[in-house]
Amino acid sequence: MEGLLKKIKANMIVSSLLCVLLGLVLVLRPGLSVRIVCTAVGIVLILSGVTRIIDWFCARDGSMYAQMNLIFGIVLVVVGVWIVVKPDKVLAIIPIIVGIVIGMHGLNNLKQAIELWRDKYDKWWVAFILGALTVGLGVLLICRPFAAIDTVVMLIGFFMIYDGLSNIWIVTRIYKNAKMFKQEMEAVEVELKERP
Repeated sequence: MEGLLKKIKANMIVSSLLCVLLGLVLVLRPGLSVRIVCTAVGIVLILSGVTRIIDWFCARDGSMYAQMNLIFGIVLVVVGVWIVVKPDKVLAIIPIIVGIVIGMHGLNNLKQAIELWRDKYDKWWVAFILGALTVGLGVLLICRPFAAIDTVVMLIGFFMIYDGLSNIWIVTRIYKNAKMFKQEMEAVEVELKERP
C-alpha cells in the first residue's frame, strides 16, 4: 500500500512540476509563436493524461474515483493530441481547455481537502481554500475571454504555476497524513500484541 502511495505521489508531483515549468515559460515568454504554445499545452495535457492512466493501472481498485481518473486521463490525452496536431484551430479555445483542466484539478483538490478534514488533519482548510481558488481560476479562464493573446498566455502561465504548486502542497499533505495514520495503526497493533 505504501509503495502505491509513493508511486501516486511521485506521478502527481511530476505532473504538477511540468505544469509549473510550462507556466513559467508562458509567463516569461508570452510572445512565443502560437504553434509552440499550442504544442506545449498539448504535450502537458498528454503527459497529465498518461499519468492518470498509469495511476489507474497501478491502483486498479475499482473505485469510482479510479474510474473517473481513467476517463479524465483518456480525455486529456485525446485533447492533447488534437492540440498538437491542429494548433492553429485551437488558439481561441486554449483558455477554455486550460480552464476546464484547472477547474477539474480544483474539484479534485476540494475532494482531497474533505478527506483531510475527515482524517482530522488540522490544516485541512488550507487545502480547501487552495482547491476553491483553483476552481475559481478555472472558471475565470472559461468565462472571461481576453482580447490580447499575450495576456491570455501570461494568465494561463500564472494559473498553471499556481495549480501545479497547490497540487504539490495538497498531495504532500495527504501522503504525510496517510503515513502518520499508518504509524498510529502499527503502534496500536503492537500495543494489542503486548497485552497478556
